Amino acid sequence: MKKILGLVAIMTIATTAFTYAQSKTDIALNQALTAYYDLKNALAMDKKDLAIEKAKVLSTKVNAVNHKDLPAEQHKIFMEQAAIIKSKSAQLAGSNDIKTQRKAFEGISYAMIKTLKGLKFNSQTVYIQHCPMAKASWLNEKENIENPYYGSMMFDCGDISETIKSK
Repeated sequence: MKKILGLVAIMTIATTAFTYAQSKTDIALNQALTAYYDLKNALAMDKKDLAIEKAKVLSTKVNAVNHKDLPAEQHKIFMEQAAIIKSKSAQLAGSNDIKTQRKAFEGISYAMIKTLKGLKFNSQTVYIQHCPMAKASWLNEKENIENPYYGSMMFDCGDISETIKSK
């Protein structure tokens, strides 16, 4: 009987530790998602200087994710996509040309979409939106279209291609 209780206690502790680690990782991933939204909003508002700042914040938030606790397949997805996000964020932050920034943002967006779909960490509903003119998609925290690829020129151009409910 003592062995069974001991085994149950060990299993409970292990499960609780994994859940706690997972929730801390989810919190960090949601902070990275918020930083992504801030970058998207800067581009949608044609604020290239703010976009530079927000790209640096996004890279910092991605670096802060404790990915070591992720299950193997999710860890692989995160590592691949995080490298793209950080590389494209550096590219965006290194440019004062908003067209170049928007092109780098496209790479960031596809990597964030893959990360979100692969890790399913979002604490709130996320909308995948698509601009047919740019032939590119992005994530949005609200249903209303806010096009980061054309900004004020075509602010509400696009549609919702997918809705990802919170986990």
